[in-house]
Amino acid sequence: MVSNPDEKKTHTYEEWLTWDGPWELINGRAYNMSPAPTSLHQFIGGELYFALRTFFQNRNCYVFVAPFDVFFSERDNYTSPDHVTRPDLSVVCSKDQISKSCCHGAPTLIVEVLSSSTALKDFNEKFNLYQNYGVQEYWIVDPGNQTVHVYALQNGTYSVRELYMEAEKIQSVLFEGLQVSMNRLFRLEQQ
Repeated sequence: MVSNPDEKKTHTYEEWLTWDGPWELINGRAYNMSPAPTSLHQFIGGELYFALRTFFQNRNCYVFVAPFDVFFSERDNYTSPDHVTRPDLSVVCSKDQISKSCCHGAPTLIVEVLSSSTALKDFNEKFNLYQNYGVQEYWIVDPGNQTVHVYALQNGTYSVRELYMEAEKIQSVLFEGLQVSMNRLFRLEQQ
């Protein structure tokens, strides 16, 4: 039976499987992925996908764009994960993590493009989840402020923090040579 979750209650993965539409499950809470992203959100995601795909094309990493489920589990039991997210972009550098329908465990790099309905979740719940489960690098793109926050794990916490703005180039902490021009991301807004 397909249903919609009560966003005030705690849920399980088994319940998540029955939900209608795009939902994430973080710490037992249901997060609706609707409405559809704005044209600027889609444009930024497309530019980043192109840049990441170009950079990783001859490396052993794979770039995925939403909707693509990422399963996080305390027990390495991905048949019933504790958390399910749908990052805007995921870079997975272990082919063993990739299944027919999802990624099992932390991608190496995750990018989230903020929208008004996801900003708090991306900066709080997802930030903590990604840090706790070992996402090595996490980018948060803020279209409203035309900034990009880059976080990298060091000794289990996001202690490396960079803020990029205006005409700067985003520089990956993990991947030498991975740079993306801020002007490229926000040119739709600048016209």
